[in-house]
Amino acid sequence: MSHHLFLLSPSDTPLYELTHYSSKPAQTTTSPLASNLPSWSTSAFAGTLTALSGASSVSQSYHVQGGGVRMGGGKDRHVIQMIANASLDVIEDVMRKDSLMYLKSVDKFNEWTISAFVTPGNMKFVLLHETRNDDGIRSFFLDVWELYVKTMLNPFHTAHTPIRSGVFDARVRASAKKHL
Repeated sequence: MSHHLFLLSPSDTPLYELTHYSSKPAQTTTSPLASNLPSWSTSAFAGTLTALSGASSVSQSYHVQGGGVRMGGGKDRHVIQMIANASLDVIEDVMRKDSLMYLKSVDKFNEWTISAFVTPGNMKFVLLHETRNDDGIRSFFLDVWELYVKTMLNPFHTAHTPIRSGVFDARVRASAKKHL
């Protein structure tokens, strides 16, 4: 299972991007109807769905435990970025209604759930994930926010510019491994 993190400036400029593949087992919930379907029913149209999606990756589908086939799986970076970018309007709508920093799940696109965290400075942390883990995601966002504040306190870093610090990247990855 994969997680995709985007840090966006108040003007929605991407400042940092991370793709994390979790080794924690995914909680699978299968419906009784899905168990009655033959295994070929989802894979028969995999090529057609790939062509319709406009994806260009060579290996678009892969088999998951249980016999199903999943499309994409985060291998198409441009599709993941499009999903995160499309969720920004929903995030801003939720921000107007609630004055919370952690907005939980604000949107859903196919298998991806979009969670968001908005700082008092209007920085947006957007996380695309496949499973629900509200406590872990909230802890992860708080860790990333703390790391972001420490990066902004660095006199050699200009605010609202891409973050290219190796230390920041390593610590965000460690936090992702811990919480996600």
